[in-house]
Amino acid sequence: TTFLHQGERSQQLYTVLGGWAFRYKMLDDGRRQILNFALPADLVGLQGSLMEEMEHSVEALTDVSLCVFPREKVWTLYSNVPSLAFDLTWIAARSEKLGDEHLLSVGQRTALERTAFILLTLYVRAEEVGLVKGNAVQFPFTQQHLADTLGMSLVHTNKTLKRLYASNAIRWKGGVFELLDRARLAELAGGDIIVSRKRPFI
Repeated sequence: TTFLHQGERSQQLYTVLGGWAFRYKMLDDGRRQILNFALPADLVGLQGSLMEEMEHSVEALTDVSLCVFPREKVWTLYSNVPSLAFDLTWIAARSEKLGDEHLLSVGQRTALERTAFILLTLYVRAEEVGLVKGNAVQFPFTQQHLADTLGMSLVHTNKTLKRLYASNAIRWKGGVFELLDRARLAELAGGDIIVSRKRPFI
């Protein structure tokens, strides 16, 4: 279900406690651009709390558990709990960084580079919050979701994934993503993803 709607003014913002969701925008003709995926510890709805209305929607990919914050309490948090305010700012800055990387992918990375980069990024983000077991993680999204994220057609996405499979860097079958050769995937993505700070969980 979609629990935050583009064009509406949200009265709440949420921390994802469990499950996967994604942020997206729709064009008038029905085309969809997925902006990012939300995993446990991610904050969604901050934009709607600080702006007049939401400029994107958020839809659950799986069953999702949410911690609900009233929007009018954001200023109180910044005024009275500076440590949490810093964490909130860090999360917003991290989201901006991910947005920058996504724009770089769509604008300059090749199809193979952008596909490798998004898969590596999602793997690392899942690893941060304990969703990776061994070298495998459950990816609950489809190739269509991936195509809508990458700004590519479903056919192009499928062909690009086949090239990645042929590199023996990854395996993705039955919803289970396996990272077989991280160095190789990082090479295809244009560099590894380095986590410099343990992310806060508000």
